[in-house]
Amino acid sequence: MSVITLTSDWNQKDYYLAAVKGQILQKDETLRIIDLNHNIKAFNTGQAAFVLRNSFHHFPQGSVHINFVNPEPLGDQKFIAIESQGHYFIGNDNGAFSLIINGPADKIVQLKVLETGHYTSFPGLFTFTAAAYDLIRYQDINRIGEKIDEFQERVPLRATIEQNSITGTVIYTDSYGNVITNIKKELFERIGKDQSFEIYVQSKHYMINKIHPTYSFVPSGELVAVFNSAGLLEIAINNGNANKLLNLGLNSNIRIEFIE
Repeated sequence: MSVITLTSDWNQKDYYLAAVKGQILQKDETLRIIDLNHNIKAFNTGQAAFVLRNSFHHFPQGSVHINFVNPEPLGDQKFIAIESQGHYFIGNDNGAFSLIINGPADKIVQLKVLETGHYTSFPGLFTFTAAAYDLIRYQDINRIGEKIDEFQERVPLRATIEQNSITGTVIYTDSYGNVITNIKKELFERIGKDQSFEIYVQSKHYMINKIHPTYSFVPSGELVAVFNSAGLLEIAINNGNANKLLNLGLNSNIRIEFIE
């Protein structure tokens, strides 16, 4: 099955998405195009990377994932394609790919820019769609660009560790207002060593001392902590909106203190 996924910050209200799909379907109307997410905040490459990192591996091997968030190259940035873990990624070399694949790429190529004239204000329209079609057709990244050895890297924001505590931050808020932190389950278990703990939200205004399998393990309206399908600590309110009710947003601190 040939799959191309699209991620953007267009919110589906402009002509951009239709133009991209039209360019792909002109080449092969049988291709399957999946709208991964078009509600990324404008220019927020970190949010786009989070969505792609936690979704691409659910697609068939050989799928092509185009990232249209913040696509215009600045400085020494360039259009690139990456092969990693049996998938292909296309976009601007702005550091997002290092957050998506979480490690070295198998192959990287620089793409020739095809946008000319007034189409230069729509970066990637022709370049990304042509590259995606060729990857689906040939499954050979070396055919679509010039081999390069590296891409720009961004250091992910990591939780900090002290002797008996972990301090993390909110890195994503989902559609229900549940806030997702950068505290990994593996880190929690390694540092906690089955000790009792207290999770402090918004300094010490709110406290949780148990992690539940799902939201429904607490009554409606109560605060709950879970490890989500991505293995990250999530703070939520059952049938509520933790983001709004607790005034939690990106970079809000979540602290776990372990009790010996």
